[in-house]
Amino acid sequence: MSDAQTRPAAHSLVPADTTEDVRARGADVSRQVAVLPVGSFEQHGAFLPLATDTLVACAIAREVAAAHPVHLLPPVTISCSHEHAAWPGTVSISSVTLHAVIRDIADSLRRSGVDALVLVNGHGGNYVLGNVVQESSARGERMALFPAAEDWETALVRAGVETSLLTDMHAGEIETSILLHAHPELIRPGYETSDFVADDRRHLLTLGMSAYTDSGVIGRPSLGSAEKGKRLLESLANSFGAYMSLLTSAGDSVADTTDGRK
Repeated sequence: MSDAQTRPAAHSLVPADTTEDVRARGADVSRQVAVLPVGSFEQHGAFLPLATDTLVACAIAREVAAAHPVHLLPPVTISCSHEHAAWPGTVSISSVTLHAVIRDIADSLRRSGVDALVLVNGHGGNYVLGNVVQESSARGERMALFPAAEDWETALVRAGVETSLLTDMHAGEIETSILLHAHPELIRPGYETSDFVADDRRHLLTLGMSAYTDSGVIGRPSLGSAEKGKRLLESLANSFGAYMSLLTSAGDSVADTTDGRK
């Protein structure tokens, strides 16, 4: 039997709620909040699966759902990975399509009584998600993008991650740690010796990832550990509390839910 046949499939990507579970949860909150993991399907070197960003987004969303009364949605698994097109297996949709998908999901949720949506983004190349949130908020709709850079910075400190967000760009310490904790069965050998740093990536959007890395890795995966992954997820779930308060509050000001800090 081949290695691929014996390797367990990723689990817990699709929520098991029934409609009654959603109804009961909604009865206990002032405003229902849905959480949508948004991943990608792109190369992550020779040791992490193409679905890494989706797995990471789902791991964060599951941790959030375990700590907060949110409506957990199944993930968007293919997004904007055009900078990775040089590697086999990578699949992308256009930013216009991703924008439309998110808008349709938000509209559908509001029709069923869920009027707040948080996008849990697992892929840095999904720049359009920021525009979706901006435009939705300008229309008076409740939407947020999570985690912010500040949430990641806090998580890195709490988890003891050694690599900066700049250096840990792709398939590095953060992603390797989260998968070592959440899906260790999906990691292939080799992350221990695949470190590669390319901090100056100013032409990334023009040239793509292949101009900066042959392996597809930019970061230090050798520093990854399951314990760091666990602490990263715990910190992010804790940071989500501010988003929950903001989206469920009666007021519209961020200052109302952050003790006056903007």
